[in-house]
Amino acid sequence: MFQIKRSPWVLHYDGSSCNGCDIEVLACLTPVYDAERFGIINTGDPMQADILLITGGINSQNADVVKQLYDQMPRPKVVVAVGVCACTGGIFKDCYNILGGADKVIPVDIYVPGCAARPQAIIDGIVQAVDLFQRRLEKHNDYMKEHAHDKNDAKNKKTGTED
Repeated sequence: MFQIKRSPWVLHYDGSSCNGCDIEVLACLTPVYDAERFGIINTGDPMQADILLITGGINSQNADVVKQLYDQMPRPKVVVAVGVCACTGGIFKDCYNILGGADKVIPVDIYVPGCAARPQAIIDGIVQAVDLFQRRLEKHNDYMKEHAHDKNDAKNKKTGTED
């Protein structure tokens, strides 16, 4: 098992599902399955979220909303598509207004198939997302440390001061 350095915050968004996957995601957050034991914290604020759990297909009305939520999330971030509808459009993929899965508008990192996705599969996807987030966070922190002097040099040049 990996070592968690920071508890990632999870944002759950329902695209246009039948609510089957939503119920299973909520079941994961209850004490029965207790996904929070893996270090996640549920949030409703995309600006605080590190992992986006998306259920349901993408349609013409929610595509911009999904893109906006993704854009509001800080980097590094991880996207988990939960259920066959979020993965491919599912049984609704041939409907006139369904564009397909979440990957039609945002990059998806982890796919959790199922109709409805089982809590055990969702938790497995969450664990994979936490691991991926931790690896991306380490790379991001290393990058920021490497380039911190560049930022200070630019700031000093702008203000006319030196170290």
